[in-house]
Amino acid sequence: MTRRKDVESAAIAISRREALKLSLGATVALTIAGMNARIVMAEEGQVLKVANPAFNQDWSPLRGGGVPYRWNSIWWASPMYFDSEGKIHPYVFTSWESSEGNKVWTFKIDPKATFSDGSKITAEDVKGSWNVSAMPNTKNQRADQVLSKVAGYAEVSSGGAKELSGVATPDEGTVVVTLSEADPIFFMRLANHIAPITKASQSRGEDGEEIADWYMPDNGAVYSGPFKLTAIDIDAGTLSFEPNENFFGPKPQLARIDISSIEDNVTATSLLKSGEFNAHTELVTSTIVQDLGADFASGPIIPTSQHFWFNTKRAPMDDPKVREALIRAVDRDGLMKASFPDGPHKKTDQILNSVPGADNSGFEPYPYDPEGAKKLLAESSFGGPEKLPKLLFVGVSGPAIEAAAQFIAEQWRQNLGISAVDMKPQQDAYAGPDQNAVQIFRDDVGTRVPDAVSYLQGSIASTSSNAQNKLGGYKNDKVDSLLADAATKAADDPQRIALAQEAQKAFREDWVFIPWYAQAMSRWATAEVKGIDKNLDWQVAEPWKISVG
Repeated sequence: MTRRKDVESAAIAISRREALKLSLGATVALTIAGMNARIVMAEEGQVLKVANPAFNQDWSPLRGGGVPYRWNSIWWASPMYFDSEGKIHPYVFTSWESSEGNKVWTFKIDPKATFSDGSKITAEDVKGSWNVSAMPNTKNQRADQVLSKVAGYAEVSSGGAKELSGVATPDEGTVVVTLSEADPIFFMRLANHIAPITKASQSRGEDGEEIADWYMPDNGAVYSGPFKLTAIDIDAGTLSFEPNENFFGPKPQLARIDISSIEDNVTATSLLKSGEFNAHTELVTSTIVQDLGADFASGPIIPTSQHFWFNTKRAPMDDPKVREALIRAVDRDGLMKASFPDGPHKKTDQILNSVPGADNSGFEPYPYDPEGAKKLLAESSFGGPEKLPKLLFVGVSGPAIEAAAQFIAEQWRQNLGISAVDMKPQQDAYAGPDQNAVQIFRDDVGTRVPDAVSYLQGSIASTSSNAQNKLGGYKNDKVDSLLADAATKAADDPQRIALAQEAQKAFREDWVFIPWYAQAMSRWATAEVKGIDKNLDWQVAEPWKISVG
């Protein structure tokens, strides 16, 4: 252990945060670090060296999103999990059954399930983890996707209560969940790491709130996943994980996982090509296949899709004819060639993908129709391009996204005479009232369960964050009604899919987005890395299988 710390100290002797923001300097600094890392690898076994695209200041596993979320599965256990093929597996929960018309669910905990200190994972830990995830101050981005139908969630998430009234723990190995409404696929909603299982006495204080920095090793934290956090330096952007010797699942094959922050995509690509790193958290460039090979970028198409969304409250997007004109003016085949000419992602015409019902032959794609677009713009309340306000894109935060946004802007210039277009990288800067200044948001939508209804409820239903924020309070009563009806159907009922498909068709007629691509879940790892396949939740499905060499 002394040798490893000496090596790490030498590697960090150069100011990483400053060096990594430079091009040549970053390569030199990280080459030194990489050389030392290879010494460690030779002495201590297989090491996964991960380049992370941001200097994240918060690695709490309870945030439900963000870049750190991509690695939740390596150090935290979930109730169940989906593998890379979308099949559900038991994990902390070994069984589940429903009663009272899918309104009450009973889950049994694996009696072998333990934390890294050897203590048992109990029903109270599960309940406490869900309670703290639901608290508004925790700021879990997607807790509602897991817990929104649990009785009492609305009260906890609004700050009116501290306990989910619908969660009971009759004994240390049983969790009984009562829902506010029947949900035939509730068990699927738990198969992710949005609200992972923590030791509740460590993560949650007596006031019900999350304890600051509780997950840090210096605070004596214990972990439920196959690896445990052994070192973290927020300022340097580095983390190290080692095997959890008390993990109740298969023994991990890696000796260590090291994560280092590298903000520049060009530098990260160079270091991956040179072998100094062998994995990346999320590398999104237009030339990823040419730079690092098809195997690096390969992976299944998951139920996540990226699009450009129109804020229907902001002029000129409040005029349906303008929206339709802007969509008809874009050659979406050209859009894919401009952004991902060699993949790995696939052009999509609709929102649904990789869930039952996505192969909807009855869905009519938006046409490329420049002449029709000109006519619509002339007929709009603006009468043509001259009176349009400047069109602002946000979420244009990477090379491929920038290439796509620039292609769209050029299509509008060529086909409609629109020249006043601006682009900004950060969506967060336009939250709240400032969001009304934005006409186009680039963002993804998706689902954590292989279900068409869940996919659309989280993207086009009026209650979804996407509809309320990106689409400017979008509401279509027919869409909402169809999805509400579909949600009552069993998972294997054909009507569940049919109604979801009808809802998507109704949404199409409102012309409020430019479809872009269906997401391939890339390996983001070099050929020497095995077992790093990811699931529909952007997580390494079975991290104990990862090996190097």
